[in-house]
Order: sequence, then C-alpha cells, then structure tokens
Amino acid sequence: MIGLLNIGSLVLGLIAWILPAANLMRNNSENQGNRLMTAFVSMSACAIALFFQIFYNYHLVMIEDWSALLDTTGGVVVAATVLIFVTIVLNAINLLVYRKMSAK
Repeated sequence: MIGLLNIGSLVLGLIAWILPAANLMRNNSENQGNRLMTAFVSMSACAIALFFQIFYNYHLVMIEDWSALLDTTGGVVVAATVLIFVTIVLNAINLLVYRKMSAK
C-alpha cells in the first residue's frame, strides 16, 4: 500500500505538468477563466505529489530502512526540484498568456 505513494506522486506530478501545457496548446479565447483554475489545480497536484514523497520518506524512517533512504534521497531531491521548477514555469507562462488575452 505504501508503494502506491510513489505511483501517486508520479501521476500527480504528470498532472501538474500536463494541465498548464494543455492549456497553452489551447489557443482559443473562450473559457479563459479556466486558466486560473487550471493553474490552481496544477500547483495543488504538485504540492500533493511532494507530500506523497515526504510521507514515503517518513515511512522509510519509521521502518528504519536507512539504506533505502541513503539510496533514494538524492534522486528525490533532484526530482522534486525539477517538478517544482517546471510546474512554476509552466503556470507562470500560462498566467502571462491569460493576462495578455484578457487585456484584449
């Protein structure tokens, strides 16, 4: 059951990237208010994905699996950094496009 946290984290991370990317590919001016909701859901998915990783690390500490922690912590830090950076950049671009389109 705890192993599902990693899968959930991966799925939510992909959702955090796919939502703003799909919104950027949609070029029509209708339903522009959805861009703000999409940014909120994307950032929420990113936060929950990171929470799942923190909770999984907590589980490893509780079962005292120190070798797993030592082996995976570096990768988790890199993946979390990339997830946060890409999510923020995609949502920032998405919101800039929203401001540009709403100014017209």
